Amino acid sequence: MKKVLHTPEGVRDIYNVECGKKLALESRLKKTFHLYGYHDIQTPMFEYFDVFREEIGTIPSRDLYKFFDKDGETLVLRPDITPSIARAAATLFGDEEVPIRLCYTGNTFVNHSNYQGRLREVTQMGAELIGDDSVEADAEMLALVIESMLTIGVKEFQINVGNVDYFQSLIEDASLDEEARERVIELIKNRNYFGLEEYLDSIFVKRSSKEAFVALSELVGGAEILAKAKDLAPNSTGIFAIKRLERIYEILKLYGMEKFVTFDLSMTGMYGYYTGIVFRGYTYGSGDAIVKGGRYDHLLEKFGKISPSIGFAIVIDELMNAMNRQKLRIVYTRKNTIILYEEGKTKQAVMLAKDFRKNAKNVELIKKADDRLLEEYIEYGKEYYAGSLVYIKQDGEVVMINLVTGEHKIAGNGSKSTT
Repeated sequence: MKKVLHTPEGVRDIYNVECGKKLALESRLKKTFHLYGYHDIQTPMFEYFDVFREEIGTIPSRDLYKFFDKDGETLVLRPDITPSIARAAATLFGDEEVPIRLCYTGNTFVNHSNYQGRLREVTQMGAELIGDDSVEADAEMLALVIESMLTIGVKEFQINVGNVDYFQSLIEDASLDEEARERVIELIKNRNYFGLEEYLDSIFVKRSSKEAFVALSELVGGAEILAKAKDLAPNSTGIFAIKRLERIYEILKLYGMEKFVTFDLSMTGMYGYYTGIVFRGYTYGSGDAIVKGGRYDHLLEKFGKISPSIGFAIVIDELMNAMNRQKLRIVYTRKNTIILYEEGKTKQAVMLAKDFRKNAKNVELIKKADDRLLEEYIEYGKEYYAGSLVYIKQDGEVVMINLVTGEHKIAGNGSKSTT
């Protein structure tokens, strides 16, 4: 049988410097989450199928990775972490009445039916505010997203914000059935407003509804578009949705973060469980959203707890791609010290390494090969972000090399005092 030496399609190995940068990025984001009072939670990588069943409103069943346990129960690799958090919160905090703030890091798995270069396994970091239906909670989540981006050095980005209640008010006013609704959503997502107008004519939608749907192409921009959206709202549901966005905007001004928000009333939400505001974060250098989120006031009910909630997920893989293309530096501290030693100097090298490690310094021990030059090890250290190299020669001389500045220093006979 031929050995399989590569990864399956849609997944990849992450190692060395890239892995270090990814972990450093995650660490910085987590600190920001903690600053806002969020507590860490870890949920299983796989769940019972029911956690992601069609009623929940996550991705289609055909896109799930399914398998069976020894009892014949259907299990799935999680495609989305929010339902897992909702299940856990309903179970662990069933009687809690004070809002719960949770944050997480984990991988998600989607078996894309038509693979088009998208990863099937991605890392997400997110935050969920459970048990709070206020506009203050909505604003806090948007502020946390914005501060997270600014903290890691992403300055050029925008958060598109909509409200699915507004879009739903148009659907209800037009009396669209499920098939028509799906077709309208597809046309709007593709920004095909000419096709949308033709389709609405073909199914004899009333004029006022058609005008409201077509006007969605213009309801994208700053706070000034909310007044027009309110005028086009067909009922009280739509009006209340716009009023909520106006209140959120006023609170964001208190945070000083309103300039990063763009309103887009055509947004319908990625998942079926969204109920109120929805938002997506974009920056150049990425072909997809780097942040996806929204309010899901009825999701926890499916697991036995009535609790309005809101959350978001940052797609780390997309974020890293964007930062690399923007040539933004991901802060990754040079930590390792390389101790390179020649034949007969094993004891000195080990003692020196022990001394370094007692002082919380990372050490990589390497025995020098006779056929390799010192310069090769210096290049190796630079490539893998080591900060310095200590070279113990056979005659006992110790050379300390700063791999950042290139400075060389003769430290003496290799005793502990040279540290």
